[in-house]
Amino acid sequence: MSTYRDLTAPIGSRRAPVLRTVGTRERRSHLTAPRVPTVGIDIGGTKVMAGVVDADGNILERLRTETPDKSKSPKVVEDTIVELVLDLSDRHDVHAVGIGAAGWVDADRNRVLFAPHLSWRNEPLRDRLAGRLSVPVLVDNDANTAAWAEWRFGAGRGEDHLVMITLGTGIGGAILEDGQVKRGKFGVAGEFGHMQVVPGGHRCPCGNRGCWEQYSSGNALVREARELAAADSPVAYGIIEHVKGNVGDITGPLITELAREGDAMCVELLQDIGQWLGVGIANLAAALDPSCFVIGGGVSAADDLLIGPARDAFKRHLTGRGYRPEARITRAQLGPEAGMVGAADLARLVARRFRRAKRRRVERYERYERYAQARRDRDSA
Repeated sequence: MSTYRDLTAPIGSRRAPVLRTVGTRERRSHLTAPRVPTVGIDIGGTKVMAGVVDADGNILERLRTETPDKSKSPKVVEDTIVELVLDLSDRHDVHAVGIGAAGWVDADRNRVLFAPHLSWRNEPLRDRLAGRLSVPVLVDNDANTAAWAEWRFGAGRGEDHLVMITLGTGIGGAILEDGQVKRGKFGVAGEFGHMQVVPGGHRCPCGNRGCWEQYSSGNALVREARELAAADSPVAYGIIEHVKGNVGDITGPLITELAREGDAMCVELLQDIGQWLGVGIANLAAALDPSCFVIGGGVSAADDLLIGPARDAFKRHLTGRGYRPEARITRAQLGPEAGMVGAADLARLVARRFRRAKRRRVERYERYERYAQARRDRDSA
């Protein structure tokens, strides 16, 4: 039986058991999730973006701040998240918070096992934040949240089997099947960037050699351009002149900009990156056989300069080519906000259980108040 002490316990202690009951996968269709506003948080190596998102994927308000220095304690990042959520909650009726973290998240979607750009190592992020916020919290990998957003509101709508590839500093990815994010037994599925495509190739920060992301990513693009510029290659004169000889100023967005303006070397570099992208997609098609590949991340801004060569290479390297249907390859539509939108929408899947539990607590409290009032009336009679 509930006691008055149970009913008046601090909100954090009453909320925690509710959050722990949330399942490890989507247990109900997004179609039946409550149509309530939620907050999505996208945490990267350089920025934390937060936004209030409605049930149709519309962003009602967004905030952005720099990610605290990675040498600081995890609590500093958690403080930043809490401040953003509380700020948005002042102006919006927020029912849940979803977090897309750039790192490995365990199958229970509680702990960030490893984040390459933050000092999170086996960090119980969900439970820590749940103890500080008055709404349920969901944590997932940022590529998973971006893929969910593209499937719900963007380039992947209507697809039953979708693979998303995010091209940024490295390569991330996610798999969706029949409305479910496939996270794997331990929660770390989708690390496509670390498939080995060139035995003994370029060293990857992960410790291995020849990883896919060393040949098709923002880092690969910039590395190749800087090497040509440092060697004073004649084909690099255009970009050397643009950066006034400062090779360190060469960036991915600059290469894309110059390629659009017709710089031959930059166009060629994007073609090379695109061809390696197509090779990797063909490998994934052999393993997963999806109906659609969605290409997101900052490098995808090059659009057909990148995706055109990727489609060509995919067709050349696809096993069984000519005798099987080919998956569609398309650019993501939601841009850098996909992770935030997807995190918010996934959080709606846990909002209903929290609301039901909250309603039961209120009903218990009201019953107790009626009982207490009856006792008081009887004693005063």
